[in-house]
Amino acid sequence: MTSFDTSPTLTVWRALLAVAVVFVMLATTGWSAVRDQQADGPRELALAAWARDRIAGHSLPDVDAPAYRLAHFFATLTSGQRFALAGKYPSVVGNLDGAPVTLRYHANRVALRQAAAVEKVRAHDEKLSPDGRDEAQARLDRFRSLLRGERQILAFDPSGKGRAAEVFGDLDRAARVSVVVPGVDTHLLTLERSKRKYAAPVGMAESLYGAERSASPGTRTAVIAWADYTSPAGLGMDAALGGLAADGAVRLNAMVGALPGTSKVSLFCHSYGSVVCGVAAHRAPDRVADIAVAGSPGMRAANAGQLETGARIWATRDGDDWIGDVPHMEFGGIGHGADPVDPAFGARIVSAAGAAGHSGYFEPGTESLDNFAAIGVGAYGSVSCASADSTCHSGISGERNG
Repeated sequence: MTSFDTSPTLTVWRALLAVAVVFVMLATTGWSAVRDQQADGPRELALAAWARDRIAGHSLPDVDAPAYRLAHFFATLTSGQRFALAGKYPSVVGNLDGAPVTLRYHANRVALRQAAAVEKVRAHDEKLSPDGRDEAQARLDRFRSLLRGERQILAFDPSGKGRAAEVFGDLDRAARVSVVVPGVDTHLLTLERSKRKYAAPVGMAESLYGAERSASPGTRTAVIAWADYTSPAGLGMDAALGGLAADGAVRLNAMVGALPGTSKVSLFCHSYGSVVCGVAAHRAPDRVADIAVAGSPGMRAANAGQLETGARIWATRDGDDWIGDVPHMEFGGIGHGADPVDPAFGARIVSAAGAAGHSGYFEPGTESLDNFAAIGVGAYGSVSCASADSTCHSGISGERNG
């Protein structure tokens, strides 16, 4: 619930937890995510062409093949062959778990330039409404921003509202990787902000990367702003249900499992992103050492044990975060279960001092950010516990810096 910083009326949320409202909203508005997930023509054509193509006499692998098979395929190619495929199929290679990350960065720069060219034409298309042209200009501006400098775009899909992921640091050499999983209304136009920078996924990840480097300069770390799932649009039914979280969890685990090397991974999950992480937990790769949630509406579990993971579970919430007023319950699939900062849940509760509102957890100078950085680099002894859990770092046998 990244973009919401003021409390919705509690009656709305309680209504969302009533079965009758489900039927009303299904009858009147349907599922917003269905429209967003409709196939995009150019990408579908690229996938179809990829499936028919060959290189060096061999068929190209299925894009749904396990990451290790895709990694093996790319390892058999020459550098020239890899870049030829990235140039011919940028929208495929740029989103292919198992492809070398530097090749994905290159492919996504090609895809961004192509997408920018499309939006430049649309921004001046008189057949579009003024709102349509304005949206095209906004998308063009976003694509140009992502192309500036040497930004490392790990995933990019402009279809629908769009998805993306950006990397800070060197993924190939990192010993510790942190993944920021944001909440509702996450898409290409909300990926980054100039105002309230640290309330958007890119700002969150950039802030965490800086804090981790300050916390442990000798640790080889990387941080991913992972906005590569279809999130709920606003505080409607999709936000109260777990369908999009389930889809996002599959994508999240696939991405984490395909990361290069043997780095330990920490997930930092904000608002609805914590629902995604909760659903992902029981099938998360073993390399996931920590799952930390902030401003969570629940993890679709009654307690930490139900997450069925060996990862440490951390939770934090600022005192003036409106999410604390949302009923933490589940009824008929509606709602996301128990409150992770309730001591009975069993998470390690850490301080969020200084984090104002629902989206302030990654602001520099806050204890929440400092705690995330300590968790991310494995400096568990530096974590500041919340008053409700003064022993949040007990039972951790040593720090695991890289």
